[in-house]
Amino acid sequence: MAGPVRITPEGIAEEALRVQRKLLAGLTTLREVGDVDYGATPREEVWRDGKVVLYRFVGAQAATSRTPLLVAYALVNRPYMIDLQADRSIVAGLLARGQDVYVLDWGYADRSDRFLTLEDYIERFLGGAVDHLRRRFGLPAINLLGICQGGTFALSYAALHPERVRNLITMVTPVDFHTDDNMLAHWARDLDVDLFVETLGNVPADMMNACYLMMKPWRLLVHKYVGLVDILDDPKAVEDFLRMEKWIFDSPDQAGEAFRQFVRQFYQDNGFVAGSVVIGERAVDLAQVTMPVLNIYAEQDHMVPPDASRALQGLVGTEDYAELSFRGGHIGIYVSGRAQVQVPAAICDWLAQRD
Repeated sequence: MAGPVRITPEGIAEEALRVQRKLLAGLTTLREVGDVDYGATPREEVWRDGKVVLYRFVGAQAATSRTPLLVAYALVNRPYMIDLQADRSIVAGLLARGQDVYVLDWGYADRSDRFLTLEDYIERFLGGAVDHLRRRFGLPAINLLGICQGGTFALSYAALHPERVRNLITMVTPVDFHTDDNMLAHWARDLDVDLFVETLGNVPADMMNACYLMMKPWRLLVHKYVGLVDILDDPKAVEDFLRMEKWIFDSPDQAGEAFRQFVRQFYQDNGFVAGSVVIGERAVDLAQVTMPVLNIYAEQDHMVPPDASRALQGLVGTEDYAELSFRGGHIGIYVSGRAQVQVPAAICDWLAQRD
């Protein structure tokens, strides 16, 4: 009589043979793949402040939008996630729909950046890029897209300088850092961040990555590598896998002082909700975000739970507020097939109605 699991000696032997064939095929596949590159779209440097560079993406056709779109990504990962490869590129989708897209690359922090503050990142670097584009196009304000931590920077900047942001888009952006399902916030809430930074200086990228991986250890440390066996005979699939792995582990160290301020003001004090965020000597009041806002969040996001993002609606001062709920996770919102269809189209349609 067969049991409910239905494991038989024949089945085990067949599975062992299948895995053996996949592993043997992998020896050939890995030689064929070699090193993987990233970035599907040509880009050109248009502005720089030290390690921080503003790039313009060069599309196959001229932009039709009258207002440039500046993308601010998180500090903890590299921004090429939005332009990972030809068939996984939010940037390509935006360009194809007529947007003129720019991205701020924060670079790799080293010991000389130990004392950079949130004011440096928000006012000096993000603000410098905004001012460059305003001058270049002769416009009083531009469109701003903030992603994850870059979204908190964009919100802070828009609250401090509402006259310089025409339309604001936030994507998987944490706003309420004290929701019950925010695992990162629970971890960070009792962290002695002063001791942490004084001991380490800059925060090592490997330490940050270890924290993110431990949020879903089975899926991110075991399941995906077991699943790799199934694609070892497919060079294209292996190349895609390795490109994603390269992005995951290509993480900059975090400038110590900015990290301290971010953990304290956002993760520990829940500053947006409490109204206690201070950048430099200026208080950030989200009620001053009076421009149109589109807030995009992912329904299965384990890093920025939907409630953490949806809290934005009750805090901004604009009457033109819209939300887009994406069926996927924190990474899928950039690289999944569904994202390539839905996200650029939603952003461009929303902007077109306001440009």
